[in-house]
Amino acid sequence: MNAARPLITLAVFIAIWWAVTSFTAIPPFMLPSPQSVVAAALAQPGYLFTNTLTTLTEILAGLILGTTLGALAALAITASATAQRWLMPILVLSQSIPVFALAPLLVLWCGFGLSSKILMASLIIFFPVTANFSDGLRRTTPAWLDLACTMNASKTATLRHIRIPAALPALASGIRVATAIAPIGAIIGEWVGASSGLGYVMISANARIQTSLMFAALAILATMAITLYATADHTLRRWLAWAPEGGA
Repeated sequence: MNAARPLITLAVFIAIWWAVTSFTAIPPFMLPSPQSVVAAALAQPGYLFTNTLTTLTEILAGLILGTTLGALAALAITASATAQRWLMPILVLSQSIPVFALAPLLVLWCGFGLSSKILMASLIIFFPVTANFSDGLRRTTPAWLDLACTMNASKTATLRHIRIPAALPALASGIRVATAIAPIGAIIGEWVGASSGLGYVMISANARIQTSLMFAALAILATMAITLYATADHTLRRWLAWAPEGGA
């Protein structure tokens, strides 16, 4: 039943969408019908598939880079007070500047290729990963730290064997958030300037008033984002099966 609920919700949404387009006077260029969106997708499968691979590559590369940098930053902040003093202002600054303002600069500096989109996705997920993981590292059970101190464990050993394992559920939460918002960074980068990708398809279709194709690209993007999140959530729950509620 739990697996059927999303399908039921989707079916109801599509039914309402079909009814609105069939029994109202909304022009097709404003809201195309579900069948026209499917027809637009089937008319250009190769075009959409190629651009989907581009966006997927940007998202996955951004996830790997952003998660890695975020985890390293959290470890540095926890391990060194000096690193914390230097890195915290950078972390705050990275979130105080709107992503939309940085996108044109990244495209200008890195070009219209994959690099600027990967950096945009990395930037948007860097803070959630860092904040969640560093919070988990700081909230290690005091009794465990006292035990390590009693056993004369070094800071490195304490970090490796106690703090990091205890903070993995927090890191998992950060990765879940990162997976959910990584597509935003990639699509913003493609909207600002790109020669391929689903964001490029949407902008190009919108300029040509090909609304059905634009909705088809949007539907593919939504499906891909949901699939990525579900995969990450399932993987993390299996990886952290020992944690309360699978690290949720």
